[in-house]
Amino acid sequence: MPLALLLLAALAAADRPPKGPNMDAHSYGNPSEVMPTRIELDLAVDFASKTLGGTATLDVPPSPALRKLVLDTRDLAIEAAEVAADGAFAATAFKLGAVDPILGAPLTIALPAGAKKVRVRYRTSPGAKAVQWLAAAGTAGGKQPFMFTQSQAIQARSWLPLMDSPAVRMTYGARVAVPTGLVAVMSAEAKGKEGDVYAFEMHQAIPAYLIALAVGDLKFRETGPRTGVWAEPSVVDAAASEFADTETMVKAAEARYGPYRWGRYDILVLPPSFPFGGMENPRLTFATPTVLAGDKSLVSLIAHELAHSWSGNLVTNATWRDFWLNEGFTTYIEWRIIEDLYGPERALMEKVLGRGELIEEIRAFPPADEVLHIDLAGRDPDDGMTRVPYEKGALLLAALERAYGRDAFDAYLRGYFDRHAFTSITTADFEADLRAHLMVAGKPDPLDLRTWVHEPGLPGDAPTFESARFEAVDKDLRRWLDGAVPASGLETKSWSTQEWLRFIRALPPKLATPRLAELDAAMSLTNRPNAEVAAAWLVAATRGDYKPAEVRVEKFLTTIGRRKFLMPIYTELLKTPAGKARALAIFDKARPFYHPIAAESVAKLLGR
Repeated sequence: MPLALLLLAALAAADRPPKGPNMDAHSYGNPSEVMPTRIELDLAVDFASKTLGGTATLDVPPSPALRKLVLDTRDLAIEAAEVAADGAFAATAFKLGAVDPILGAPLTIALPAGAKKVRVRYRTSPGAKAVQWLAAAGTAGGKQPFMFTQSQAIQARSWLPLMDSPAVRMTYGARVAVPTGLVAVMSAEAKGKEGDVYAFEMHQAIPAYLIALAVGDLKFRETGPRTGVWAEPSVVDAAASEFADTETMVKAAEARYGPYRWGRYDILVLPPSFPFGGMENPRLTFATPTVLAGDKSLVSLIAHELAHSWSGNLVTNATWRDFWLNEGFTTYIEWRIIEDLYGPERALMEKVLGRGELIEEIRAFPPADEVLHIDLAGRDPDDGMTRVPYEKGALLLAALERAYGRDAFDAYLRGYFDRHAFTSITTADFEADLRAHLMVAGKPDPLDLRTWVHEPGLPGDAPTFESARFEAVDKDLRRWLDGAVPASGLETKSWSTQEWLRFIRALPPKLATPRLAELDAAMSLTNRPNAEVAAAWLVAATRGDYKPAEVRVEKFLTTIGRRKFLMPIYTELLKTPAGKARALAIFDKARPFYHPIAAESVAKLLGR
């Protein structure tokens, strides 16, 4: 048979993800046949067309037989595929398969015998789900455009042709050409620049969702010998001040869980359209500017993203149904870092708030979505990014700490990170590791691990927490509700963000307008600059149909793209016909500003 026909035959039957007990239901890749070990990127950033274009070159182990390589893509224009052994690249056959609305399309490439490298020439779509292109007006400085990527969970495939599965880990290098005057940063070591081309190298093997790129008018400030902040010039000094404790956080985490293994830990403060609080891209956490409260009251987010340097980046969930291994461990470590730096009471308040959010969320969930080891087959893995993997997962670890003692559990976690460093594991792997290294053979388990991991709801032995400062807040709220003291008589000047959140979230669901007005007059809640407090208040105000907050609601929804804030406010608006009309009008105005991930979430909620 001619070689061309052999190559084309190798492309058959690749339009669905592979099946099997250890296969990733959200990737078309065939790592059991051929596992890429590295990806080299050579890309140009084009703001005019809102596209990235260039080549991705993957290293693959050679084989004496003809094989195929199956990669994940979403809305990529594939211009060519080439292969090389030890010499020049030569064209090879490729096929772009049928499009699935969740998974995108498989790209199947024929690998002749001996092939060691595969080069794909491609261009992204202007609507790539991972990429946001901001005009200058959408930035803090208002002078230069900005772009950034957000690859978790399965959006890397919309800007990179690769195996977009957390089970597949690769090193990467990149050359990125940007417009003159702009700066490129990545989740990798900066290797310098030639003209307007920036070079990067990630020496450790990471999964696709941790590859990240941002380009904009950026400045840098050091916060420690291996920590610093990137941000727009008008933001960078405030960010450096807010995150001044970052080096201390790194040391605190190292003291408990072993060395920080990524070299530097820097933070990039993105424009306010960033859809998440933070993203743990190795060496360079991406963070929302909504945490710049001016008093370090929201730096638990940085503690969380830093903790991912151990749980998530170092030891990674192998599939998205194992997502709790990333987030439950990370939330628990976040609590420990906050306790070490800011004291037990601050950590207790964070725990109480998180547990409350979890309880509220699971009340509205079907049982299947209350499970840590959630079944996400046929669903977008973003559906599993609820408070369950974060808070229920952390409560499981807190229960293990209570059962075995803090010292023993700390030793276990440190060993866990050493044993599984730079690997991706499943829930079953964790359960086996726990039984081998913490649980005592021949003795009854102190908690029912199966119920915790595989059953819905919160087990009856789940830890509970009490905060003395919250008890004082609750007492003040009762006094005000009972009419014993006016809102202006409450002593709130020393309240932390956490205390404000406790107070606002505990307000009765249908508080009358005069009472909301009293609180607002005394506490200036509608115009609070702190985004966490403002978002909580705007939910309460919308629920109570408090008209004076309507202007702030619209401004908030059109200038902040963090999904955590958007969804509750839009949800409240939808509860009345008038509110729904306002929600639709606001969304139409705000949609161009939102990142594609946030826009899709809100559109789904609104039925758009």
